[in-house]
Amino acid sequence: MGLDYSYEIITPARNVVTALRKLTELAPRRDWRSPITVTLPGGEQVVLPFTSGFKGEPVDCSAGGRLSLDTSIMFGVDDAVRAYVEDRDPEVDEFGRVPIGYIYLTVLFAPPQHPRYASLEFMAATSGMSRLFARSAGVRAVFTDLAAASGGVCCLLDTESDTKDICWLDGRPVQETVPGPRFANYPALAATWPGQDR
Repeated sequence: MGLDYSYEIITPARNVVTALRKLTELAPRRDWRSPITVTLPGGEQVVLPFTSGFKGEPVDCSAGGRLSLDTSIMFGVDDAVRAYVEDRDPEVDEFGRVPIGYIYLTVLFAPPQHPRYASLEFMAATSGMSRLFARSAGVRAVFTDLAAASGGVCCLLDTESDTKDICWLDGRPVQETVPGPRFANYPALAATWPGQDR
């Protein structure tokens, strides 16, 4: 089996629509030719330049649960990204960004372990992309910037090891792990997020 590294952004549930709209700004322009409409919990709708299950039909998540999207995201070119795309002749946009392939996004609305929040997990499609997730500071910055722009409380990198890298916490980029010196486990990390006791 291949590697399935992923970035996870935790944001207040009310901010999911903001996160998805910010994500659309990272999509290649060509993907806007066949957008899909997603109905979120509470009935708000958002139009996204992605697919769900590689299909373009509307998606109804008004009852909550889970949203699965096949996304394509543009990244700035650092050394790791350049090495990853050098044989692919990628599309370069007006900001000098390139796509790196499909990234599978799963949004969990109000997961049981922290029901006032939503989880947006971006999983690499291949082992090579997984390694890129771990190596590229530019890729990491895209996800921490998305966490910041959507009011996220935390951003984690899961490399399928005994620890997860904490990339964003308390409104700033960090380099810590969970478990680690500051957080003994995931519940200890989650306990620091605001609004857990309401």
